[in-house]
Order: sequence, then C-alpha cells, then structure tokens
Amino acid sequence: MALLPVSDAKARLLSRTHPVTGVETVPLGEAATRVLASDIQARLTQPPFNSSAMDGYALAAADAPQVGSELTVIGSAAAGHAFGGTLGRGETIRIFTGAPVPKGADTILIQEDAEKIGEDRIRTTFEVTAGRHIRPRGQDFAEGETVLKAGTVLDFSHLTVAAAMNHPTLPVFRRPIVAILATGDELIQPGGTPAPAQIIASNTFGAAALVRDNGGEVLDLGIAPDSQDAISAAIQRARDAGADILVTLGGASVGDHDLVQSTLRASGMELDFWRIAMRPGKPLMVGSLDGMHVLGLPGNPVASMVTGMLFLEPLLRRLAHLPERRREVQGITARPLAANDQRQDYLRAKISRDERGNLVADANPKQDSSMMKIFAHADGLVIREAHAPEVAAGEPCRILLIRPFD
Repeated sequence: MALLPVSDAKARLLSRTHPVTGVETVPLGEAATRVLASDIQARLTQPPFNSSAMDGYALAAADAPQVGSELTVIGSAAAGHAFGGTLGRGETIRIFTGAPVPKGADTILIQEDAEKIGEDRIRTTFEVTAGRHIRPRGQDFAEGETVLKAGTVLDFSHLTVAAAMNHPTLPVFRRPIVAILATGDELIQPGGTPAPAQIIASNTFGAAALVRDNGGEVLDLGIAPDSQDAISAAIQRARDAGADILVTLGGASVGDHDLVQSTLRASGMELDFWRIAMRPGKPLMVGSLDGMHVLGLPGNPVASMVTGMLFLEPLLRRLAHLPERRREVQGITARPLAANDQRQDYLRAKISRDERGNLVADANPKQDSSMMKIFAHADGLVIREAHAPEVAAGEPCRILLIRPFD
C-alpha cells in the first residue's frame, strides 16, 4: 500500500465520522466543558422586578423638580427585603443595590447626591431624572426565552446564566469513550523495575491526556503482551464497553512481532488505510470494527504524540461535537532547513517572537522519534511539506502549536 499524504488521510478519517447522539443530564456543577444537547429556555424572568442598580433613595421624579427638593424618608429596602408600602407625595425610602423599587417610585437618587437634613428628611443635591439607576423587570431575560443554544461548549459564563435561569441540571452530549491499549512484551508500567530488555510504558499517559483534553472519556486497557489471545481479549473489552474509539499503541506494522493489525483483522476490523507519508508517524493505522473507530498509533513516543495531535484529536472532537482546534500558525524559521523527501516532516521546535512580533521557530537539530524530552520542551512543530525545497533562515514556515504560545 502506497504512503498516503497527511491531508488525504485526515480527510478520509473524518469523512466517515459522525458526532455521538447519546445525551445525559448532569448537575450544573459538573457541566463545565460539556456540550449542550438542546436549547435551554429561562424558567423565570430576570430581574423578576424593577430593581435598584445603586445605593440611594427611591422616589418619584415629579417630587424633586429641581435641585434642593426635600423629601421625607418613610422606610428602607435591601436586597431580599422589599419595602411593602407605596410612596406618597413627597416621600422616599432608603434603598440598596438589588432591592425592589417600591410602588410610587420611578427613579433612584444615589446616596452621594442626597443631603441628610434631619432624622427622616433629605435634600437633593443633583438633578433627578425619571428611570435613572433602575434595572427594569426582564432586562436580562424573560421566562420562556431561549438563552443557550444546543451545541454550546459550556464555560463559566454559560453556567452562570443557566443557574440564574433556575436550571439545576443540563442535558449534554455524552463523552465519547476512548479505549487505549498499549502492546508489547518490552513494556512495563511506570514505577516498576524494567528487566534488561524492557522499557517503561509512556505513550498511554500522553494519549489519555489528549483524550481528556478533547472531550473524551478514557478506558485504559493496560498493556497487552505480544500475544494474539491477549490482544483479542483487550479488543473484546473495548467492544463490550461500547467504546467509540479503540486506540492501540505500537505493533500496527506487519513484522513478525507486530500482531495488532492481524489480530484486529481476525476480529473483524475493516482496514481503511495505514502507512502515512509523514515523519514521525508513518505506521499509523485507521480502520473500523462494528462501528468502533480503530486508530493504531505508532509505538515510538514522539510519533505517537504527533499522530495523536493530527488524527486522534480531530476525530475525537468531531465525535464530541467540539469545534476543530486550530493549531497551525505562520512563522519564520530561525535556521536553514534542508530539502525534504517524499514524507511530510514535523520538526520539534522552540518558539519565540522577534522584534516585529513574528513567531520564530527554532527546530532542534535532533529529531529522533524516540526522544521525548525534546518534545516536552518544544512549543511547536515546524511542518515541512513533502518535496519541500531548502529554505534559508528567516524564511516563512508553517508551525503546528503543541500548546498555546503568547
């Protein structure tokens, strides 16, 4: 099978991907970052009454036709404590922010513009205008009004207004389930003591973090040894759990010890494609098994992380009803870049800004796909298209951000 260009591979992967339809109701306090599954209407009107926007005095503007008008204070009102009466001619009440405006009042005189001239008398020291400093009933929203739309990715502002609309729970799309399976006799869990031919399994933790960061729920299938029976059993656990995506780590090639692809095929997987024209990450595998997406990421840690960003992230975000995360930006290269071959390169780089504000990417001279430290310290990946010619320092380049860069 010929190497597939990255753009074609991503397009094929997403062309058969449809968002999940399952909906669940979650408490408001657990709804942050979830995607709203239906429109949400207000269950009440906000504010529910005309309320004062300032501390001061509630009165009728007609009772203070000029600066120096005097009024009698007959009571008070605070947030949560309304004045029960009606104002008569020449009367006012002391009022505080959030309190209901009493009957007979149509304006608020702020406390800085009132002079106390007795125990229960004030004099205006500023012009009074009807309607000033009053929040009218329903100024924010009215009962029955649709305030939040289906598809909204809920953040702190949405949850605040949902609470104000008197919703203790919200309907959200369920999180896609991503089963992650590491494979290989050489792997042991972090914290263990590796034998002379063993290494610590690391890819699972990067893949799991990527899943959670993009709206997914992780099902960790652990490490399967290089055994068809063990791999088959893990695949079945993913199917039994109703996983939307099965991510395998390593073993997707066709060598004597690479059993993942053959075992998946024996389990009924329909292989869409594998072997991508990219570096690192050539042995990426994509298929489907009874409606479950199968994504075989390479075993080399950096290749696993790069292909996870390029393929797992957009696949998962499509399933989770999340907008595409746009990581690619334009910049300039800090050093000359050699001409490229038929594979699209992703070069780990530190990023800075020059005096003009341009992003400057300094690609590390070491790019071996097993070197995790360089990836952890990098800010982005310089994208070198297949057959790209040599470029000099200071020339434009495409950058895939690993994390936000200010």
